[in-house]
Amino acid sequence: MAGRTTTAEDRRMQMLKLLTKANEPISGAELSSQFGVSRQIIVQDIAILRAAEYDIISTNKGYVLLNKGLTERTFKVRHSAEKVGDELYTIVDLGGKVCDVFVYHRIYGVIKAPMSIKTRKDVYEYLKTLSSGISSPLLTITDNYHYHTVQAESEEVLDKIQAVLKEKGYLAELRDYEPVDFWTNRKEKEQ
Repeated sequence: MAGRTTTAEDRRMQMLKLLTKANEPISGAELSSQFGVSRQIIVQDIAILRAAEYDIISTNKGYVLLNKGLTERTFKVRHSAEKVGDELYTIVDLGGKVCDVFVYHRIYGVIKAPMSIKTRKDVYEYLKTLSSGISSPLLTITDNYHYHTVQAESEEVLDKIQAVLKEKGYLAELRDYEPVDFWTNRKEKEQ
């Protein structure tokens, strides 16, 4: 039994863990009971997880997480704004999906934005939006340091992405003040 968690984010991560391990659908009533929240809260949590790109479907017997085989890793990178396209094309060309971009600011903490970039067309559209000049990349507030959560079909694909990012000089070392080991993949952290 998952037990009660302290925050909504913790609860959603525990729900993902349960759905990942489940061999059959888990009903909303069962999740509601396990986490000590209303059925309406569970529905909202599922909607938030779906918006975060988790492929959860509703069946007549409960919720099912699809694409359980995907793995992810967070990369800390540093490069100029001019290299954003090369970085993103590199990741998608090697089979990765860029889920988000975030920075860790010593004063403001983590500032995160979803991306969901998985094709060269997605990269092109993102770069086109940036070129409008209305907005600038998040990396500009942290001396070009930033992070991406990247999903792929296997650890081998992520290893290849990591190797090429390192080869291009984009990977950055963690600093003492960074609170999390961003090199660990999320599934390992959840276990």
